[in-house]
Order: sequence, then C-alpha cells, then structure tokens
Amino acid sequence: MNDELKELSDLKKVKIKGDRKLFSATHEEIEQGATTDVYFIKTREILSELDLADTEVTAEIFPSQAGVFAGVDEALNLLEQKDVKVWALDEGSTMDRKEVVMKIKGSYEDFGIFETAILGAMSNSSGWATAAKECKEAAQNKPMLCFGARHIHPAVAPVMERAAVIGGADGASCILGAKLAGQEPSGTVPHALILTVGDTLDVAEAYHEIMPEEAPRTILVDTFKDEAEESLRIANELEEDLDGIRLDTPSERGGVTLDLVKEVRARLDQAGHEHVNIFVSGGLTPERIEELNQLEVDGYGVGSYISNASAINMTMDLKEIDGQAVAKRGRIPGTTENKRLKRKL
Repeated sequence: MNDELKELSDLKKVKIKGDRKLFSATHEEIEQGATTDVYFIKTREILSELDLADTEVTAEIFPSQAGVFAGVDEALNLLEQKDVKVWALDEGSTMDRKEVVMKIKGSYEDFGIFETAILGAMSNSSGWATAAKECKEAAQNKPMLCFGARHIHPAVAPVMERAAVIGGADGASCILGAKLAGQEPSGTVPHALILTVGDTLDVAEAYHEIMPEEAPRTILVDTFKDEAEESLRIANELEEDLDGIRLDTPSERGGVTLDLVKEVRARLDQAGHEHVNIFVSGGLTPERIEELNQLEVDGYGVGSYISNASAINMTMDLKEIDGQAVAKRGRIPGTTENKRLKRKL
C-alpha cells in the first residue's frame, strides 16, 4: 500500500498515468487517502505542526433519514489496521433518522483522513439497500432480483448490487456483486441474443440444450411477437421444462400493463401451462410491484429504482476531545448513548 497522505506536499505522490483505462479509484488510492477531501490533508498537517496529531477524539456518525444501514463492512476494513475502537450497528440493520450508527474512538491522526471515504461508502450503500428493502417489501414473499448494474459506473456496480442483497433483494445479476454478497449471479439472456438469433423459440431451445440443468428456463417473450403468442409458442415446445417467461415490454409499447399480465396468465392456463411462472422487469418501482403483486406475477427484476436511489447522507461529528464533551453549534456536546451499537474493532 502507498504511504498515506500527511501534508500538502504529499499530493505530488498522487500520479495519474496516461494509460489509465478507468477513472475509478483503486483500493490502494483509497487507502492512501487520495479520494479524501483535500481539507482533511490540510487538517492533518496543521495538527502535526501544533503537536496535536495524536489527540484522542470520539467521533459519531448519523444518517439524515431512516433506512437500512449498509457499507459498514467497507468502513471497518479501512480502519482495521488502525489503533482505534469502533462501535456500529450491524450491516443490514434498520436505522432511524439521526441515530448514531457508528462511533469511533482513537487518535484523530489514525482515522481523520478517511472521513470522506467512510461516509461515502455508507451513504451510497445505505441508499441502495433502503431502495431494495422497499421493493422487497412490495414483492412480499415473491423473488425480487436486482438488475441495476447497467445504470451506474462499473467500478461501483458490485457495491450497489451487494447492498441491494443486504437490503432484501433475493439475487443480483452483476457477477461480482452477487459473489460479494455470497451468492451466484442470477439472470438468463438479453434481447441482444434473441435479436441476433432471429427467433425467440430458437433461443429457448438452445438455452435449454446448452445451459446447466440447474439454470432456470425463464425466457424473454417481448422481442418479436405478441407476448401471449410468444409465451404459448415456447410453452408448447418446452412444456414441463419451461420454468417461466419474462415480460419486459418497453415503454414505447406501454410497458408491462396489468391487462397484459392477465392475458398472458389466462392464455397459459387455458393451454395447460399453469406451472409456467411470470417474471416481470422494466421500470419497476415499489408502487408498480404492489399493483402487479395483486395478479399472478411470480417474481420481479428491478434496476434503476435501486441503482438510482439517492444516497442517505451521513454526518461525522467529533463529540469528545481528550475526554471532554464538545460539539459544534446546533449539536449537543458529549457522546450519544445507543445501546444498539456493537463493538466491531
């Protein structure tokens, strides 16, 4: 790992190579402090010059709104080699507005420059996890998968999908995101394959023949033909081997409507394919899921509602300096008791 940035002159250590392919920070750059706000480097330098770098402080972190607390594991990973004590809520816990979700005690020199990274990790992950929880609650006992990786930068897509699983998603399509959450990725095929092959039924047959037995046979049916007609073509051919069909009708054709779901379900049942599940994706929100959940929809794929969720702002305040209660104006001096916090480091 590169040496941490301690003073302004150290910024010369931060080099941008001309052949850099992606603009996202590496793990080493984050640990170096290169993603922090520069004023924390200035703070570090001034405290050092004043012989105050080793001042013992207690910092508290709290959210701007209620939600699901996520990102704590990354924060702890940044602090695990530091001589600090950390108390926090568990990853995936519910949190209230302005509840203290993490407390850090130690030398300001040891953790001050990581404030930006810690708050950023927990703010975004908590926002994504909270959005996923809303969708899962709307879906109730039916599967809800996260398909949001395409809507954000690839460097953070795995973080987002892991957070979605923490919040309640039953699976994720992003390979690395699912792996980080301790799962295998979920998904079948995109429209691109069907467009390239030229016929949905040919793709369904090839998928059934080529893919592993444990891979669900769920086929997109909105690429070329009427969704009900395509569903019947595939169900009549694959019969009991067909697990489900996926409706992803684009907004240009009105999206997946309640009437469309009713028709597809009725026509499948009338043809003796009651076992075929209906999976819906495309522009879903908790409100849309609640509507669809009144019908015989068996699962959901949610993308932009989770990936585009607003971060839940996190604030870090120093509440003790050398054991003395402090606070900036508007806040109450001294540490806040929260019996839900657990010792993490």
